[in-house]
Amino acid sequence: MLKNSTILITGGTGSFGNTFVPMTLAKYNPKKIIIFSRDEMKQWDMAKNYGNDDRVRFFIGDVRDKDRLYRALDGVDYVVHAAATKIVPTAEYNPFECVKTNVIGAMNLIDASIDKKVKGVVALSTDKASSPINLYGATKLTSDKLFVAGNSYSGEHGTRFSVVRYGNVMGSRGSVIPFFMSIKDNGVLPITDERMTRFMISLEQGVELVWHAFEDMIGGEIYVKKIPSMKVTDLARIIAPECKQEIIGIRPGEKLHEQMISAEDSYYTYEYPEHYKILPTINHWATDPKRIKDGKKVPEDFVYASDNNSDWMSDGDLQAWLEENKEKIGSI
Repeated sequence: MLKNSTILITGGTGSFGNTFVPMTLAKYNPKKIIIFSRDEMKQWDMAKNYGNDDRVRFFIGDVRDKDRLYRALDGVDYVVHAAATKIVPTAEYNPFECVKTNVIGAMNLIDASIDKKVKGVVALSTDKASSPINLYGATKLTSDKLFVAGNSYSGEHGTRFSVVRYGNVMGSRGSVIPFFMSIKDNGVLPITDERMTRFMISLEQGVELVWHAFEDMIGGEIYVKKIPSMKVTDLARIIAPECKQEIIGIRPGEKLHEQMISAEDSYYTYEYPEHYKILPTINHWATDPKRIKDGKKVPEDFVYASDNNSDWMSDGDLQAWLEENKEKIGSI
């Protein structure tokens, strides 16, 4: 469905965008991919990767600016919403700014997409939106709810909105792997809590989940990828076995374990071979056969969290991934 289409990605100069764009160009050969972001230098650097490829365009703008979104969405068929203020401590100390981008920005994009008759929008979410304890998680839960409800507003325009949710993205900017790699020469790696666990998903898997959402969605679904977990202490041990691990305590707003599906979500969640799907609680959409398709209802009180996961990443799998991606990590 993305073939010969025009796609816009907000926050497109981030780690996700830098993986999504080349993968999507290669697989679908879209007519155009528009990278919409506010950092001109990141756009300048990213543009060097595409030379004279006229399928890739760059558009300076901010999701806080609705007028600019209206201009950027002219002729756009599909949108991937990756723009966010996402660093947990930064959000705790700058709550007004986090709300402006993650909540007001989502509202602006929903309104503009409906008015410009965009066919489909997939928004990127996070484990922190499930039972949130920090402001970032709370704003992303709000954003998820806005995108789900956006399907009620689109009406005759027919714009569909869905969400993809996943945990720690391996190698993404600001995540734990490049952080540990950057400081391992110091001989000490800071560990917030020795019990801490994280989900592990590659950027490529994240892109594939977005593709699947575009192909599968009716509107209002939250897609959760099945991925392995790992203890942060094991992650540190494999990245830098010679380093001492120093326990420094949990940071403001940080969780011990990532959670992507809560017990409250379980009443509306269905399982598929490679993912789960949380259906909307509004408009009886949770019982809609078109949205359920061949899904199997999960048990009541089912929780999908990084500490109770049945799938754990092995030392060998992580070492293989690190070897394969060492150049990419080193450039972050």
